[in-house]
Amino acid sequence: MKRLFSAILLVASFLTLSACEADRMSEKGFSLPAGNAMSGKEAFIYMHCHECHTIVGEELPALVRSEPPFVQLGGKVTRVKTYGELVTAIINPSHKLAKGYPLDVITNDGQTKMPVYNGYMTVQELIDIVTFLQPHYDVFVPQYEYRIYP
Repeated sequence: MKRLFSAILLVASFLTLSACEADRMSEKGFSLPAGNAMSGKEAFIYMHCHECHTIVGEELPALVRSEPPFVQLGGKVTRVKTYGELVTAIINPSHKLAKGYPLDVITNDGQTKMPVYNGYMTVQELIDIVTFLQPHYDVFVPQYEYRIYP
């Protein structure tokens, strides 16, 4: 009986510890403080993000060196661009490349042409830029026609 209890306790401990390890990389509990959209727009311009990006519904200052094509941010999308996705797109731009653009325009050797600003951007600037960008996405449900086969 004592051995059975010890074995059950050992298995329960192992399962508990392995569950902790699996949850270590979870986004649960991850939360950044609220941002300021106006400061985000200022940071977006200050960091010259508008050299390569346009934002639907935003007038941004013209740059002398800017040449299309630009990667458009915002606009109509078929699913919500989450806070986490926007943070990831900024701090790890090669994680997911923009669709609809020729690869030679947005990549160098399979990596995005977007510079990684992690060593230059403050956490507050990141938060503010995400707060500025998120409301520019307009989610719509695409209309599909489904054929019914007899």
